[in-house]
Amino acid sequence: MKRVAAVDLGASSGRVMLGEVGPDLLRLTEVNRFWNGPVDLRGSLHWDILHLYRSMLDGLRAAGAVDSLGIDSWAVDYGLLDATGQLLSNPFHYRDGRSSISLQEVPGDELYQITGLQQLPINTLYQLKAERLLEQAETLLLIPDLLAYWLTGVIGAERTNASTTQLYDVRRRAWSVELAQRVAVPARLLPQLWEPGDVIGDYAGTPVIAVGSHDTASAVVSVPASEERFAYISSGTWSLVGLELDAPVLTEQARLANFTNEGGVDGRIRFLRNVMGLWILQECQRVWQDDDLPRLLDEAAAAPPFALLIDPDAPEFLAPGDMPARIGDAPKGVIVRCVLESLALAYRRTLRSAQELADRHVDVLHVIGGGSQNELLCQLTADACGLPVLAGPVEASALGNVLVQARALGEPLPDLAAMRALVRSTHRLRRYEPQGKPADWDAAESRVFGTR
Repeated sequence: MKRVAAVDLGASSGRVMLGEVGPDLLRLTEVNRFWNGPVDLRGSLHWDILHLYRSMLDGLRAAGAVDSLGIDSWAVDYGLLDATGQLLSNPFHYRDGRSSISLQEVPGDELYQITGLQQLPINTLYQLKAERLLEQAETLLLIPDLLAYWLTGVIGAERTNASTTQLYDVRRRAWSVELAQRVAVPARLLPQLWEPGDVIGDYAGTPVIAVGSHDTASAVVSVPASEERFAYISSGTWSLVGLELDAPVLTEQARLANFTNEGGVDGRIRFLRNVMGLWILQECQRVWQDDDLPRLLDEAAAAPPFALLIDPDAPEFLAPGDMPARIGDAPKGVIVRCVLESLALAYRRTLRSAQELADRHVDVLHVIGGGSQNELLCQLTADACGLPVLAGPVEASALGNVLVQARALGEPLPDLAAMRALVRSTHRLRRYEPQGKPADWDAAESRVFGTR
């Protein structure tokens, strides 16, 4: 049996999990959970990276002796090091709003052919275009790589997370130095690349292993699929809706539909769209100062269907603020139902597009991550998409993190199929069958997005 520590950092909370892996055994124990979120510094949003580092160390101490450790986190955000290896400033939060998707140097269609990425102002490339410290910087490290550097003293970048920067050639599986030079990003910033499973270095004698350090890459490892024709929603603060493919889809239709091709573990491609997730509901709860989610969901279940609908990907829902006021003047239950139904409609629209663009039919939809616990959202998603939904596991990113470490340490998990079979045999899943009338969802989708 292997004992490993998984540091799993989400956009609203972080955790250190103790993972135990052996024949017919895959168990997680939470040893430290801590707050994460934006900190407003004189009008700019940043991450409290030292709080995250200290909390990670506290968790590693609580985990005790382990065979290895690995780190995953959200994508796109970074720290810049100077020539002495010192962090130049606290990393910006992707919701800061300092960047835009205005880029003159490379046409959008050419950029997509290189990177395969959805055009979002939060992407690392666009953040770097607004960066004031580039000339002082020697190295760019994404969040998991920065924390690994502080643990080991070794500089590098794990490949799945590098693929989210819009500075990575998705076909060559390497940094696009030429692209970096064209957009005036110094190529010296781009460190060596690691594969998931590579040993980075050690921390106090414990190997630090590169995992799928983009949390969604780790989460997709633990999708408990037994069939090929599946789709997934990694559901949390964000919703990542997509397919797992062997090769990127770089057609003009995929670009115009704003789909992204990100690297996955074992060289797979995560063909997906970022859809706004439970962030909207979290912000509503913050404004209401109401932490009683079960009661809110009961009120939402009793509210009339489709009374109020929004486009959850509209720009006004990206930044923190008075989310209920942005949605409309309505009781809490109606607003919560609005958020969940609107998310389900966005999933339906995205999943249908993904199947068409990739020429891949889907038979089942897996919902993983924290949102898999939201029974109303899972049922609405099954209804909207007209597909059975299998919900779970909840701690999907941590499980994928643990599985990649265990394989690197010699556990007989040769491929994703073996990892997923172990998840299926050790974790309870809940199945939701489609209910209701498809015509009602057709009409609701037309109200929000217009006719196709």
